[in-house]
Amino acid sequence: MHGLDTNVLVRFLLRDDPLQASAAKSAIDRAIAAGEPLLIGLLTILETEWVLRARAGLDKLAIVGVFKQLLEARDLLFENEGVLEHALYVFENSNADFADCLMMARYQDLGCAAMLTFDARAAKIPGCELLTA
Repeated sequence: MHGLDTNVLVRFLLRDDPLQASAAKSAIDRAIAAGEPLLIGLLTILETEWVLRARAGLDKLAIVGVFKQLLEARDLLFENEGVLEHALYVFENSNADFADCLMMARYQDLGCAAMLTFDARAAKIPGCELLTA
């Protein structure tokens, strides 16, 4: 099994650098042909969301769509897939930032009662609690 770095995943998704996109696709195709699953970690997902939003200019619906397509791929494994699915659901149905949704979902998965935050927008996410100074 191999894990994918953000830059490999982004080049594969955006094809914005033809040489790197080709190398990423070839590596992914080789792994699939060998029956070797590819792992995508939560940090890679977090960075990928930032790149898709901030650099590629994708909106929330497009980003959610990309991640849902990745989740449906049989040859990809995800670190804490349930956490990612929960975060995507909250992200899609709120005004919260993806990073806050992912952190909250991971904390809940770890058994936390709430994610404490000073961010009023993040505090609107179920499972978050606003702290005041």
